[in-house]
Amino acid sequence: MNNNDRKQEARRIRLSAADIAYTRVHPDHIANGDEHKFRSVTGNKPSYLASFTKGMPHDDDTGLVLNPDDFQRFVKGIDSGDPRDFIDTPLGPIAGTPGSPVWRSSKAKKHKAKVRAWESQGAGNTFDLEGPDAQAVTMPPAPVLGSNELIAEMGEVYVQALLRDVPFTDITDESGKVSCKPSYGSGRPLTVKTALKELNKLAWFKSDDCCLLDTNEVKRKRATLTGQNAFRGITAGDNIGPYISQFLLAGNKGINGMDAIHKADDGYIAYGAIRADQRVRHATPCDDHMTNWKEWLDVQDGANLGGLESYVCKKTEAYRFITTPRDLATYVHYDALYEAYLNACLILLGEGTPFDPDLPFQRPDYIDHQQSFAHFGGPHILSLVTEVATRALKAVRYQKFNIHRRMRPEVLAARLSKHKELDVAELDTMVDALKPILSLVDKKNPKDTCLKHGNYLLPMAFCEGSPMHPAYGAGHATVAGACVTVLKAFFDHKHPLTLAGNDTTAFVPTSDGSKLVTTPVTNGTLTIEGELNKLASNIAIGRDWAGVHYFTDYIESLRMGEKIALGILEEQKLTYGENFSMTVPLFDGGAIRI
Repeated sequence: MNNNDRKQEARRIRLSAADIAYTRVHPDHIANGDEHKFRSVTGNKPSYLASFTKGMPHDDDTGLVLNPDDFQRFVKGIDSGDPRDFIDTPLGPIAGTPGSPVWRSSKAKKHKAKVRAWESQGAGNTFDLEGPDAQAVTMPPAPVLGSNELIAEMGEVYVQALLRDVPFTDITDESGKVSCKPSYGSGRPLTVKTALKELNKLAWFKSDDCCLLDTNEVKRKRATLTGQNAFRGITAGDNIGPYISQFLLAGNKGINGMDAIHKADDGYIAYGAIRADQRVRHATPCDDHMTNWKEWLDVQDGANLGGLESYVCKKTEAYRFITTPRDLATYVHYDALYEAYLNACLILLGEGTPFDPDLPFQRPDYIDHQQSFAHFGGPHILSLVTEVATRALKAVRYQKFNIHRRMRPEVLAARLSKHKELDVAELDTMVDALKPILSLVDKKNPKDTCLKHGNYLLPMAFCEGSPMHPAYGAGHATVAGACVTVLKAFFDHKHPLTLAGNDTTAFVPTSDGSKLVTTPVTNGTLTIEGELNKLASNIAIGRDWAGVHYFTDYIESLRMGEKIALGILEEQKLTYGENFSMTVPLFDGGAIRI
C-alpha cells in the first residue's frame, strides 16, 4: 500500500468509527423531579432541599441554600459551560471576603480553612474522538425523596457508618460488634446481626412485593440482607467468597515469574523491577467527622477540611491489608481512580492468565511466529484500562451536573435532622421508617443544641465530606464499570482465579490486617469475572462506606461505565487487520461479542 492509499484507508476507518458513534441512539435524560417539587415555607420559591447545593451559602437554621437564585446561577453555568458563569455563582459563606471566609465551627477556624471550588462541572459538555459521546449514555431517574428505595439506601448508609470499624470477616459471618459508640439498649454494643435486623424491617428489604416497581427498580431490588450479601454488589461473583476482592489483597509473581521474594500472599505487585504494596494507610478507628451542625454547615458552604483525618502512627501498624470498611474508605479516598484496575491487570499479566481465546497470537511461537505486545498484549491492555477512565468521567459529569444534581447522603441526613423545621411530608415519612436506626445514630453523635429533635447527621469518614459535585452518578463506579469491562474483554473471564492456591480458597487479612491467610470458599468458585466484578463493587461501594454515595449511585454508574467501554472496544476493533473477536460478560447477565 503506497502512502496515498494508506492515507485514504486511514480516513475511511476514522469515518467508519464516526458512523458507528453517530448511529448510536442518544437517549433522553430524565431526572426524578425532586429538584422543583419542594418549595420554601415563605415566598413559595424552590427550596432545592433534595438537590446538590454544596459550596453555595446556606441558611444557619435550616441548612437550605440561602438564596435560591444562587442555584439558578449554578445551573446556568453548567448548561453553558462558560467559566465566566461559574465565576458569577456565589461560592463560600456570606461572612468574610473572597479568599478570607468567616467560618462558624472551631475546626474550620482553627485550621483557617480555604473555600473549595466545584469540580469539573463543565466536563459533560466536552466532546471526544473515541467511544460514545458523553451525552450518548444515560442513567435512569434516582429514587425520589420518601420512596421505599431511598429509605432503604439511606438506612444502609447510616448502618455502614456505624459498622465502619468492624472487620469484613466479622460482617460476613455476622459475629461482629461495634467497639465505638453507640450502644444498643441497656448499654449493649451494637452487633452486625442487630444492624441487619433493623435494615430488614424496612419495606424495601422486607418483601418482594413491597411496592409498585418500575423496570429500573426491579433491576435494583435486593433480597433480605444476610452477612453474605449485605453491603455487596449485585453482579456475578459479588457474593462468592470473602467480601474483599483478591485483586485488592494479593500480589503477583514478580519480574520473571520465578522471583523467590514475590509470592501472592505478601501483597506486593511488581511494577517492572519495582513493587507496589497492597497495604493501605491505617486510619484511626472511630475517627468520624461532620457530626455537629456548625461543622456540617461550614462544609456545605465549601470549607476545605480535607487532610485532617488522623492515622495510626506506630510504624508496625501504620499500613495494613484492607481489613475494615474504614480501610476501604481510605483506599477510595486517595486512589488514582483507575489504580485498582491497573493493579488487577498487572496481577493477571504477572500470573500468566490466559487471554480471551478468540484474540490473536494465542498459539505457540513456533506456529504464530508473532507475540502479542503493542497490540493484544500487556502494553495494549494496560494503556486501554486507563484510556477508558477519562471518557467515563466526562459522561458521569454530564449526569451529575446537567441532569440529576442529586444531594449527597450527608445532606439528606441533615434534612432528616431538621425535618420538624422543614415540615416536608416525605422527610417525616423517612424519619418514621428509620426511627430505630436514627436512634442509634443520635446516640453515637454528640449532643448539639442546634439540633433540637435529634442529631441524625451522618458520621463521615472524610473530614471534608463529599467531593464538590453531586451524588448521581458516581465517578468511581463509572470508571470501575469501564475499566473492569476492558479487563473482562481481554482476559479469559471464565478462567478460575487461583491466587490463593486454587479456586476454592481465598485470601483474607488477619484480624489486625498484618498479613494474609487463606480461607475456604464454600459457596462457589472464584473466577476472573467474579473477582473483577467484586473489585468494581468494592471500589464503588467503598464510597458508600465513607458516607459519600448511595447504593443506586453504584449500580447505575457501573452499568453506564460498561456501555462506554463497549463502545470504545467496538470502534477500536475497526483499526486492526487481524481477524478476531472478544466476548464480554455483562454486569446484568449475558454477554456481548465484539
